Amino acid sequence: MPKRAVYHITQRSDGDWQAKLRGAERASVVAENKEDVVDAARKLAKAAPLGQIILHYRRGVGGVQTEHTYGKDPTRYPG
Repeated sequence: MPKRAVYHITQRSDGDWQAKLRGAERASVVAENKEDVVDAARKLAKAAPLGQIILHYRRGVGGVQTEHTYGKDPTRYPG
């Protein structure tokens, strides 16, 4: 089974927004506004067999705002 590609969307210290693949050192997408980064990360996540984006609140607020999963989730339990 393929591993899930998880992109975290966070605000950088310079005020820009980034989408970073979990475990990567560099951001996959960087832009001035959050909407542009979300759109680009959504395309990357949908291109993967299993993809997910996790949107964080702006810098200083902390926490997860929302998350979206793309692709077919594996069925672990019948029903």
